[in-house]
Amino acid sequence: MSVTDVTGRATLRRRVTVRGVVQGVGFRPYVHCLATELKLTGHVTNTPDGVVVEVEGAPESVDRFCARIGVEAPPLARVDSVEHHDVAATGDTTFSILASRTDGPGGTLIPPDTATCAACLRELADPADRRHRHAFVNCTHCGPRFTIVTGLPYDRAHTTMSGFPLCPACAREYADPADRRFHAQPVACPHCGPRLRLLVGRPGDGSPEEVGEADPVAEARRLLARGSVLAVKGLGGYHLACDASAPTAVALLRRRKARGDKPFALMARSLDDIEHLVRISAGERDLLTGAARPVVLLRRRAGGAPEKPWPADAVAPRSPDLGVMLPYTPLHHLLFGLPGDPEGPRLLVMTSGNVSGEPIVTDDRDALERLAHLADAWLTHDRPIQVPCDDSVVRLCDGEPLVVRRARGYAPLPLDLPVPVRPALAVGGDLKNVFCLGEGRRAWLSAHIGDMDDLATQHAFARAVEQLESITPVRPELLAADRHPGYRSAQWAERNAVGRRVVRVQHHHAHVAAAMAEHGLDGERPVIGVAFDGTGYGDDGAVWGGEFLLADYTAFTRLGHLAYVPLAGGDAAVQRPYRMALAHLKAAGIDWSADLPCVTACPRDEHTVLSRQLERGLNCVPTSSMGRLFDAVSSLAGICHRVGYEAQAAVELEAAALSASAEDTVAYGFAVQATDTGPLRADPAPVLAAVVDDLRADVPSAWIAARFHRAVAALVHGVCVVARERHALDAVALTGGVFLNTLLSSACATALEADGFTVLRHHLVPPGDGGLALGQLMVAARAGATD
Repeated sequence: MSVTDVTGRATLRRRVTVRGVVQGVGFRPYVHCLATELKLTGHVTNTPDGVVVEVEGAPESVDRFCARIGVEAPPLARVDSVEHHDVAATGDTTFSILASRTDGPGGTLIPPDTATCAACLRELADPADRRHRHAFVNCTHCGPRFTIVTGLPYDRAHTTMSGFPLCPACAREYADPADRRFHAQPVACPHCGPRLRLLVGRPGDGSPEEVGEADPVAEARRLLARGSVLAVKGLGGYHLACDASAPTAVALLRRRKARGDKPFALMARSLDDIEHLVRISAGERDLLTGAARPVVLLRRRAGGAPEKPWPADAVAPRSPDLGVMLPYTPLHHLLFGLPGDPEGPRLLVMTSGNVSGEPIVTDDRDALERLAHLADAWLTHDRPIQVPCDDSVVRLCDGEPLVVRRARGYAPLPLDLPVPVRPALAVGGDLKNVFCLGEGRRAWLSAHIGDMDDLATQHAFARAVEQLESITPVRPELLAADRHPGYRSAQWAERNAVGRRVVRVQHHHAHVAAAMAEHGLDGERPVIGVAFDGTGYGDDGAVWGGEFLLADYTAFTRLGHLAYVPLAGGDAAVQRPYRMALAHLKAAGIDWSADLPCVTACPRDEHTVLSRQLERGLNCVPTSSMGRLFDAVSSLAGICHRVGYEAQAAVELEAAALSASAEDTVAYGFAVQATDTGPLRADPAPVLAAVVDDLRADVPSAWIAARFHRAVAALVHGVCVVARERHALDAVALTGGVFLNTLLSSACATALEADGFTVLRHHLVPPGDGGLALGQLMVAARAGATD
């Protein structure tokens, strides 16, 4: 309300509540400066509900403050709402920052960890600066956030920096509104901050000893140059690092980690060190250099530049892409070397510090034990990691982001929902597990957890649920889980329901719902959902995965699917694509002729057993999986017969298709069969017969791969046309892990959009199981609303 001060001037006091990502991003210092500029008095404080400001002064200045506070916010802030109302004037004479309040429900948002800013990098490299070579330099615009927070509101006392009291110099910066470290919670310097240590394993007993050198980073660089594998403590866990240009070191790391042929991620010193290796568009350059700094999947170039670093072949064998990221912590920059340092590495393998299948290691003692057989040395420090967080993985498809793994740099930023949901927890799937908390019009996805078949991952899941609930306002009244009876995530939901309802959501329905939610659809009108993946439990007990659905958030109808073939031996068929090829050939009535690559790849004794197994239907669950069809064609074409990592056969089939001649435009064709009462059935038998004919005509495998991709794209377009004619729908959601294949995704979208369809593709959450929980949340919330 407006009053008159002793001089006769009108004054107004207004309370302003700002919600969003407004803590840990320099918001209070920004508010202090804005209020001071406008000659306003009052105060600002952090609360669990956001930042609360009271300003007092001339009414026109108060109005300008309210108009500017959201639009001029610091670069790392995300303002979701600004609410204000007038209150009684108090006659304040100054503007101050008050101690944070801890009362009330939580509604503020914790920002993600952010790459080191340019100003901090200049200090890191400046011999005259007191933070020269300080591996933990940060400010309000950069550094750790999510991975160090222990509670709300976001203050130093609620972070893992609470054990590092500020020295007088840092305390002055922290308290100075004109300093960019004003209320930067992780602020520290060499006198008061965390300490680096280098521990080197001792030959024989493996017990590591600390290297007593003044600069552990310099010795770490020397170890890398000698071919050692280092465990390096990062923001959200340990990495395993080695010199990517050293074939022996890369092979050693691959062998120790039992990695198979799965590609390693690279960290490059600079863009100059990778431009000869990969094609980089403007959008990809922005991803590489932005604040999130994910691993970006980039198409490889052919050939090389001898004078520039070149990764060993074992970094990403037979992959069409290289996964590359740039340094995002001061320690990374120190590892590569600052100006004036001896020549250091230019390309490092930087892969998650874990045993394959286990969650990333964050605890220092665990790192010495669990990584003892993987690492030769540990470059570590004494700042605890509160929240495990892997590197995010992103690629561009047709110029738009396609998230492969959503973690560091993105989590725990929430997603806006198109319709309000009741408080719920969706537990996701068992592969690439990510869970989701939601309430109202906001959903929080966890960082990538991992595969739930490992006990350590299950424990990590439970801890992550507890931690994310502690920093969000959501207290779940409903739990959502996959319908698969054997999923450990679903079993966890049943055990932890504690009187709350558990809603089981069909796997592919959840995929389609996730795409709908991401694109802001309210669900009042169904979409045509094309859900292609490797495995999903079907309502008839079969393994689904080549699905055409009519779906909204309430229900779905199965419009069509790939014809069923036997999945002989379950995981054995997944790990040995030649088994899927032989199963598909048998279903298509094609003989297992010795001139076919998949037949020769199958050992003779296994050949006999598999033949009997398929004839008798023993341990043969029917599957409509598109992912398994990609595996089958990859083996049939002679490209990949055994896999060492998930989707390897499909990845190598895509790589082959990318190398095909542009002159070849032939496409194979599926036989789509309509039924009077059931869904359409897409029979791949004609595709397989055409592949066999091409093999016998010596058509290159790359052309076969390209023709198969065109066949799948034509199938998608054709079935969607039928759906439009029958149901008057023109929105198509392309979802499921198969659509991580950018060649297929682009071909499908191009054909559909040219025919007037609206195409929904994932940009914010992964199309695979990493986005499943968002769809589960939306479907379960609608089901719960009818209770």
